[in-house]
Amino acid sequence: MNGSRILLIVAGGIAAYKSLELIRRLRDRGAQVRCVLTPAATHFVTPLSVAALSGHPVHEALFDPQTEAAMGHIRLSRESDLIVVAPATADLLARMATGQANDLASAVLLAATAPILIAPSMNPQMWAHPATQANLATLESRGVIRVGPGTGDTACGEEGQGRMAEVPVLIEAIATALAANEARAGSQGDPEQAAPLCGRHALVTSGPTHEPIDPVRYIANHSSGRQGHAIAAALARLGARVTLVSGPVTLADPEGVSVVRVTTAREMLAACQAALPADIAVCAAAVADWSVAAPASQKLKKAEGPTPVPAPVLTLEPNPDILATLAAPGPRRPSLVVGFAAETEAVVDHATVKRRRKGCDWIVANDVSAQGNGGRGDTFGGRQNTVHLITSSGCEDWPTMDKEAVAARLATRIARILADPFVRKVGP
Repeated sequence: MNGSRILLIVAGGIAAYKSLELIRRLRDRGAQVRCVLTPAATHFVTPLSVAALSGHPVHEALFDPQTEAAMGHIRLSRESDLIVVAPATADLLARMATGQANDLASAVLLAATAPILIAPSMNPQMWAHPATQANLATLESRGVIRVGPGTGDTACGEEGQGRMAEVPVLIEAIATALAANEARAGSQGDPEQAAPLCGRHALVTSGPTHEPIDPVRYIANHSSGRQGHAIAAALARLGARVTLVSGPVTLADPEGVSVVRVTTAREMLAACQAALPADIAVCAAAVADWSVAAPASQKLKKAEGPTPVPAPVLTLEPNPDILATLAAPGPRRPSLVVGFAAETEAVVDHATVKRRRKGCDWIVANDVSAQGNGGRGDTFGGRQNTVHLITSSGCEDWPTMDKEAVAARLATRIARILADPFVRKVGP
């Protein structure tokens, strides 16, 4: 983060007080911080306090005669490595999504070419409103990075999702976004380093599999595919040619990614093998371990008779092990094979054993129990993830982040490993 240029936009919410601590922590790590306050933000933090902490004048007005003579809002947007909006209110998110530019903050955001990271903060009902969620989906589809919000008591006295992410979580997400940006652009401005994964082929699996019982029923799980799709998008942003093999999901296809849609585990394995050779394989899909040995060709009918009616007996057989197959030694083994472990207890211990058993290089482990993901129990289907990266060197505990931030951090780590000229194959 040392020397990075960060533009912090502070919108009008009670969480604006956290921006003061954020500025201090960013400067402690060597970042240069310039700040824009919306008119509403000045009711919560003063320009004087922000200027004192940042060491730079605070920008407030779109029609400032001095700064706008040199098109100040354009310069603010272009002379930044990362734009952070914290707090990002429902109002500012709406104006960002619709492309408005009626104040300095929205004009800067509309003119921005740097990556944008938002930290939403609002009343839980405002956060859950379909309009806010639609605006958020629009922004995320454009590549905006989101951190939070968290769950708990809010300033309005209600409890729920809407609390702005805490400063340590924001610092981690900012560092990850800056690292990904540096990997894209090259730390020395070398065009050959602009896309560190250029020329590499990445294979990513995502989503659940559906194993048929009969024409209308199937065995599945709660995976949404959000994490796998985010990883595919992050690898593509770093220049990789990405093949995404996806089970049934409702997500939009990531930009710049070739998507192969499958339903069952056997179809997923066949699609993965057809996509080889690949330099990278990230198996993020939640593949069903078993399938019905002989699915019925017609809908199974409930038997007639006295209560309780006996249930049909299903004979299950194990599905092929996609991760172990891709990680097996051989000429078509990707240089780096990354698996995922969704566990409900002893997460790190079970995942460590799984990494050795499967023969993969890394395992990304997470807790999918009711107590997982910071106690929210929404790892499956939620927007955040708390993961542990397990390698031959040990275990790294990552903080709770948006799945997009997890994906960016993982993709950056992958790019760094494959950039090492001495690394040809990363063995288990």
